[in-house]
Amino acid sequence: MVTVETFRQLALAFTEAIEQRHFEKRSFRVTKKIFATLDIKNKKVVIKLSSIDQSVFCSFDKSIIYPAPGKWGFHGWTMIELHSVKKAILQDALTISYCTVAPERLAKKYQQ
Repeated sequence: MVTVETFRQLALAFTEAIEQRHFEKRSFRVTKKIFATLDIKNKKVVIKLSSIDQSVFCSFDKSIIYPAPGKWGFHGWTMIELHSVKKAILQDALTISYCTVAPERLAKKYQQ
């Protein structure tokens, strides 16, 4: 289980990451691009992944990590249940999401 506060700390640890309101949720952005949103009430996160990365993470457990409903999911937006996900898996997924939207100069610091 990952708490909302732990998720915030992980997301804001990335270079130039900021938190902003996004409708009824919180968004985490780098250079104005969203790499994650947080639904505090439902303890869910949505992150941006490539279709290949999405399929890899969803293969762990589709009740914990799964494509967002509708066309959003086809574009790589992936939901994560904070109450069930392991911190290490969340950290890996969040890092890939950040690197997916961040400029290369920022992403290269986190790429392996």
